[in-house]
Amino acid sequence: MQNPRVATVSQLSDFDEIIDVRSPAEYAEDHIPGAISAPVLDDEQRAEVGTLYVQVSPFVAKKRGAALIARNIAAHLENLFKDKPKQWKPLVYCWRGGQRSGAMAHILAQVGWSTNRLEGGYKNYRRQVLADLDTLPETLQFRVVCGPTGSGKSRFLRVLQEQGEQVLDLEALAQHRGSLLGNLPNEPQPAQKMFESRIWDVLRRCDAKRPVFVEAESKKIGLLNTPEALLARMRASDCLLLEAPVAARVQLLMEDYKHFLSDPALLIKRLTPLLPLHGRQVLDHWQMLAEKGNWEALVEKLLIDHYDPAYQRSTTTNFVRLKDARVLHLDGLDEAALSAAVPAAL
Repeated sequence: MQNPRVATVSQLSDFDEIIDVRSPAEYAEDHIPGAISAPVLDDEQRAEVGTLYVQVSPFVAKKRGAALIARNIAAHLENLFKDKPKQWKPLVYCWRGGQRSGAMAHILAQVGWSTNRLEGGYKNYRRQVLADLDTLPETLQFRVVCGPTGSGKSRFLRVLQEQGEQVLDLEALAQHRGSLLGNLPNEPQPAQKMFESRIWDVLRRCDAKRPVFVEAESKKIGLLNTPEALLARMRASDCLLLEAPVAARVQLLMEDYKHFLSDPALLIKRLTPLLPLHGRQVLDHWQMLAEKGNWEALVEKLLIDHYDPAYQRSTTTNFVRLKDARVLHLDGLDEAALSAAVPAAL
């Protein structure tokens, strides 16, 4: 019979599958990117065992926990793992690399699979993520894609990625478009820890000899904070500046924010925080354009009156190399136009 071995965070890529045996709530807050959830105790069971430990005794808690864990592992063997081949090589982790992952890893190893348990569990993994986020950015050469709202920065990053370039798409990782209107419909943002895990997972795979393209972002993307060392490195990096006709930018924004076109009231609600900045008369005018469905005029007004001045102030202040940026003049913002601009960005 095999016994499980111990692996470190640096060995994550050596395994066919990473198994998170913590509770669903723990997994939802953060997990190793790519890990599957196979809890040995669900949220209610974990709370029950914890209560027994405090209010009755550790022995009673362990006895109850062992019964629940054995039952749950059996269910995973009969369902989640039933088709895994003999050559399957899983890595198992829990909070500290203790009893929960130990139980799962032991059973999987006894079946005959080459099983490893993550040393120190999630707690050690999290410590490594924070340490790497402080040091990794300095080892990489970023190329920051700048440009006013609607100039196709996110689309350009996608085109670059499709053509094999290294891309850190912070808005995609944060599930937010990075502005007052940036909440994605029916897609809540991840927890801060999960956002950091996603960034770490991209950065650790980057080749330091090649540029990493990233969009110019502020410290906050929706409710989430960009890691300090990464933000500082971005702000000191070389810039590219996308320039596109206002009409093309208006069209892009109407496509990307089409959920507002069917709900003018929601748009006006989201714009209300701008009242102290622009005044009641301007907000009323925007509301009138929205209610009449005059979307092109409204979007152009928002760009000229609010977004362009705000972006100019923020980017000029924060990205010190913007004045020396290579300018990419785009005739349009469709995929063909963006693809044609890629050689000039390299």
